[in-house]
Amino acid sequence: MKALGRLRLGVNIDHVATVRNARGSAYPDPLRAALMAEEAGADGITAHLREDRRHISDRDIEALSQGLGIPLNLEMAATAEMQAIALRHRPHAVCLVPEKREERTTEGGLDVASDQNRLADFIAPLREAGCRVSMFIGHDPRQIEASARIGAAVVELHTGAYCDLHHEGRFAERDQELAGLRAGAALAHSLGLEVHAGHGLTYDTVGPVAAFPEVMELNIGHFLIAEAIFRGLSASIVEMRRLMDAARA
Repeated sequence: MKALGRLRLGVNIDHVATVRNARGSAYPDPLRAALMAEEAGADGITAHLREDRRHISDRDIEALSQGLGIPLNLEMAATAEMQAIALRHRPHAVCLVPEKREERTTEGGLDVASDQNRLADFIAPLREAGCRVSMFIGHDPRQIEASARIGAAVVELHTGAYCDLHHEGRFAERDQELAGLRAGAALAHSLGLEVHAGHGLTYDTVGPVAAFPEVMELNIGHFLIAEAIFRGLSASIVEMRRLMDAARA
């Protein structure tokens, strides 16, 4: 299948803020990391403003909104508080994710199919404000079809299970999950949705997902921030970009 365009890389800088907040200091600064990512070849910056503000803060969102030269993707729960913040800052993109206070990271995808009416009403003012609205979901066809019905512009397919199975050495199950992601990407594209993917991707796992021709953007964060400890943030992003481009080619 012919590739549909250059694969974009969105860099999630949440865990720069996690390190900062561990000491309650002013550093490391997420905006500085975002600007470094931009210079290293990132096409966008992702930041998740959680209800409990465990990493990214309101001040970070303000600084990113004002300081970035590339698009900001605001990840958030579908709550009235977060909607008001998104409407105030009007980021390029809003990605709706499920959120639980007790989770360490976002686990599983959003259940769009069971909440269609509320989510359709929720995203309407965001769309009117010019935000591209994305649903962070699994590859279940019901969730993809529901995302199209409510008027989302984008779905971001959750790659966490695929990555976990790979790193656990459960390769037959990994390949089944990868096949599900591939089918989900094809279905979403056929319904007119732009397809993104992300969660848990590493140098070892990015290639097969980057090779899906329907996928237009990968959002990667924790691994790049962790790898930056050893090789620096810019070099980590450059290597991820190289692997993505090689898989796409």
